[in-house]
Amino acid sequence: MSSVVVPPVGARIRQARLERGTSLRALAREIGVSASLVSQIETGKSQPSVSTLYAITTALGISVESLFDARESAVASPIATSPATVPPAPVTVPHALAAFVAGAGRRIGPLVGAGARETLELDSGVVWERLGRVPGVETDFLLVTYRPGGSSSGSGALMRHPGTEYGYLTSGELVLTLGFEEYTLRPGDSVCFESTTPHRYRNDGEVPAVGVWFVSGDVQ
Repeated sequence: MSSVVVPPVGARIRQARLERGTSLRALAREIGVSASLVSQIETGKSQPSVSTLYAITTALGISVESLFDARESAVASPIATSPATVPPAPVTVPHALAAFVAGAGRRIGPLVGAGARETLELDSGVVWERLGRVPGVETDFLLVTYRPGGSSSGSGALMRHPGTEYGYLTSGELVLTLGFEEYTLRPGDSVCFESTTPHRYRNDGEVPAVGVWFVSGDVQ
């Protein structure tokens, strides 16, 4: 059964950046990547890695969860190229929920069928499928797949972001680098830690590593 692929993440990142009044170069400097990479992500020419995605959402003060929710103006409407033409405004939870509530057909839960999960295809061989959501609660409830050779960071850098992370591996093997320690997760193993601790996941095996992940915590 196929999942529902959500509209391009880059368009929503771009809208959030413009609403915040942040230039492309300023965002790139803040998260430590090139301006060309941010531009490629926003235009859909490149997909962010897990680590880059968390860095962007943290810098912009939005949740990863909100990227699953299509906002019509971010996807279908043209956006001015100059931040000065867009009144700077913080992206708030009520704002993000407004579009969600308006589209009752897109409400997630209480039951999400296997073929109805919304999917984000990320860089470095990682796929996120949203398992559900409760409006107004900032959580990432995901079925995560790391394809063979997949990693949360293509550069090998560790990531950190707000929240508390819980994971349960159902198949395959996944290597977690957490601070100065390294752990190998096998089917049935689970992990939990503060997401502000530098960490990275990678799949060194020949089969996909699949698990259920839950990241809770308010956007800082």
